[in-house]
Amino acid sequence: MTRFVSTRNIRFMIREVFDADSLTAHPYYDRHTPKMFDMVMDAAVKLATQLMYPVLTEMDRHPPVLENGQVKAHKAVKKIMTEFGQGGWISAGFPESHGGEQIPLIIRSAASFVFAAANYSASAYPELTAGAAELITSFGSRHLIDTFVPNMLAGRWQGTMALTGPQAGSSLSDITTTASRGNNGWFKIKGIKTFISAGDHDGAENVVHLMLARIENAPPGAKGISLFVVPQKRLDDKENLVSNDVTTAAVYHKLGGRGIPALELSMGEKDDCHGWLVGEEDKGLSHMFQMMNEARILVGLGACAIASAAYYAALDYAKKRPQGRPVTRKDPTAPQVPIIEHADVKRMLLFQRSVVEGGFSLILQCAKYADLMRVSVGGERERYQLLLDLLTPVAKTFPSEYGFLATSSAIQCFGGYGYCEDFPVEQYLRDIRIHPIHEGTTGIQGMDLLGRKLVMKNGKAGQLFLAELDHTIQAAQSFSGLGYAAAALSAARKQLEAVAGFLLQVAGQQKIEAYLSDATLFLEFFGLIVISWQWLIQGISAEKALAEKSSRKEVRFYRGKLFAMHYFFRYELPRTRGLSVRLMDGDYLTLDMDSEYLTDY
Repeated sequence: MTRFVSTRNIRFMIREVFDADSLTAHPYYDRHTPKMFDMVMDAAVKLATQLMYPVLTEMDRHPPVLENGQVKAHKAVKKIMTEFGQGGWISAGFPESHGGEQIPLIIRSAASFVFAAANYSASAYPELTAGAAELITSFGSRHLIDTFVPNMLAGRWQGTMALTGPQAGSSLSDITTTASRGNNGWFKIKGIKTFISAGDHDGAENVVHLMLARIENAPPGAKGISLFVVPQKRLDDKENLVSNDVTTAAVYHKLGGRGIPALELSMGEKDDCHGWLVGEEDKGLSHMFQMMNEARILVGLGACAIASAAYYAALDYAKKRPQGRPVTRKDPTAPQVPIIEHADVKRMLLFQRSVVEGGFSLILQCAKYADLMRVSVGGERERYQLLLDLLTPVAKTFPSEYGFLATSSAIQCFGGYGYCEDFPVEQYLRDIRIHPIHEGTTGIQGMDLLGRKLVMKNGKAGQLFLAELDHTIQAAQSFSGLGYAAAALSAARKQLEAVAGFLLQVAGQQKIEAYLSDATLFLEFFGLIVISWQWLIQGISAEKALAEKSSRKEVRFYRGKLFAMHYFFRYELPRTRGLSVRLMDGDYLTLDMDSEYLTDY
């Protein structure tokens, strides 16, 4: 085990829970072997430990600055981009036809988890680049692919998502960036973009923005938005990089995630910013949603990784920090015990572990669905797509919201020391706080789940999920040690049907505002059931392994896994009862109250 993740747990999840090796039976992945997957993970841990973790604190204490029109990042960023490019990490998931390795997403997600746990800010640079490059290869012309993608995959050029603008926030239909037709197929771009991560820095030769803009005379709203490649520098007739009239107007001073800049960009101040259309006109949002949905899961993964690093820091501290004595020991001269021996500290550590390993399990479940989508057709492919769509809001939100609480618990384990910069957990708390906001706030994810995902295709996704629950519950009933958990999840399943049925009745009465008014609470309610399902899946694998393993070390691992599972069922899943009462209350206080009553006169 390293300082920030459990490599033993990663192996357990990849091999025993999700059987990633079975993907090699499909032609698309058949060039890989289980041994190669092990090599990938070993290399990821080595890279994270040797290159990324050592500069975690430095990148936080010395954030990027704007000097003479250029953003200066930590000197490690250039080396990280180079290593990730040359080592094939940016291109790992791309098809061989684009110079990639076709490594399954479940393996890449596990590697990304390691990178983000070691240094989230550092990991975001190559992740953003891979996402932007994938968008170009999915919808861009051959010319765009040949012009931009090779340098991006090599780590020489940074990639970004340049979506929102001033006052637009998550309401992308309100963006004001414009595109007017120029010569030779390019468009003239004008506008301002805000909160663009890695939008400018000296760790790359160029920055390639995947940018949303509205073409002149396009329809209003979301239907009139198009997607463009807008590089910071463009190639001239002699293939030299020249300015593309993209200017960094400001660097935001952030609470956390300080190692990667968030910028305000201005395009077209000199009327000379060129952009190239990606895909069809007015289809920009639908194209961008490919990257956005993947980015949402990556946000959840990143939060889970930061919470993992905080957990292992707290665990290590709790083992070493002596304080107090058992309440039954009255002798004040008796030696103090490590705080990990106190029941309340165990509770806090179990909470952290259950959030981290439950959230990580869901991330890998989504990755497995995505991998199977790639190699499936027809109804089977639709099944994986619908399940992935339904679970994406949870995969983004549960690790973000509960991961923040888990990281707060890590600080609590440290006591006053955890509140100081001398220990890493205060940074982890700052770093993780952005995740409930990034790529659509928790409220937006709730409305997406309840307003779109739950009802799409006449509720087919929800029915498929219930079938997944039934399958897991039935499998768990074969193990006496899982009887309580199986019964609890079965009861929660009935609770879910009751709550969803009540809310759909409200929607059927055309009370859409009321239906969505507590969407965030429904998301939390649903998320607790989803993570319980993931824990029961892990519990089944642990019980199977205990029947075969005899070494003390292995038995300890699986028993620890089962204790974490039982913690979640005993302490966290019961929260759904209170949430269900609120969700079926029928009182819509937040709608009925006039906003003026929030003002203190």
